[in-house]
Amino acid sequence: MSNSFSAQLRLGMVGLDTSHVTAFAKLINDPNHKDHVPGGKVVVAYKGGSKDIESSWNRVEGYTKELREQFGVKIVDTIEELCQQVDAVMLESVDGRPHLEQARPVIKARKPLFIDKPVAGSLRDAIEIYRLAKENNVPVFSSSSYRFYESLVELKNADVGEIRSVISYGPAHLEPHHPDLFWYGVHPTEALFTIMGTGCQTVVRAATPDTDVITGTWSGGRLGTLHALRKGSTPHKVIVFGTKAVVEQKGSGNYAPLIKEVIKFFQTGVAPVSPEETIELFAFMEAADESKRQGGKPVAMKDVLSKHRYAGP
Repeated sequence: MSNSFSAQLRLGMVGLDTSHVTAFAKLINDPNHKDHVPGGKVVVAYKGGSKDIESSWNRVEGYTKELREQFGVKIVDTIEELCQQVDAVMLESVDGRPHLEQARPVIKARKPLFIDKPVAGSLRDAIEIYRLAKENNVPVFSSSSYRFYESLVELKNADVGEIRSVISYGPAHLEPHHPDLFWYGVHPTEALFTIMGTGCQTVVRAATPDTDVITGTWSGGRLGTLHALRKGSTPHKVIVFGTKAVVEQKGSGNYAPLIKEVIKFFQTGVAPVSPEETIELFAFMEAADESKRQGGKPVAMKDVLSKHRYAGP
């Protein structure tokens, strides 16, 4: 890891089965891009791909070709080989299930690691990734791009007084190999946690085939509600109800602010999102699944985390 912010970091990408790899490479590698993020260059990549997810296996070759031909990225056969040639790694596999095994050699090589959403395919794997990172003193962070949208940052900075409740709605399409919200519902869930932060105590879920409404009760009696939209129109927005004002998110955003945070993270080794918040965010989504399994009963977050042997930071 470079100590000089002016030095260009050599970056590796693991998992070439998502449009994020080419979108991120354009922002990082193309100095003529209107939203170019300086500080690094994607130089090497490992294909990855999941044979049982069509949106993964049928896109790997196309994105690999684009990275190689448009950006001169070298393709290698193993993650271990990739780690020998880079300063930091972006784990991009669209499937969260292989993230733990793909993260292991990166952590072993002690390379700073950004993990694209979802951080893992299960809460247990997410906890294990952060445990390994802490044990080996390797900086790791994960986030949805939603967290850093300028529109959401503006909302977070708005003077609403004390927050009483927050509503976040957005797309939450399902993928049968992942817990319901992990695949795409992670985006509006991340937006909810961006405003609410940690401290969720109980979660209750009302579920229908097309929509879920998940309400968390936070410390101090604050309520955070997620409206997970699966069909038809699936826009996203956050609304904050404060003691002084009610404020709505204005507009959307793009990937550039996230990539700025990723590059800054690689330069400094300081994660912009704590492991505790990411683990709690995924525990919230797991608790929502548990509430559904129990017919809509409230589920205590501490019980979900205890079941997965997470004792906190």
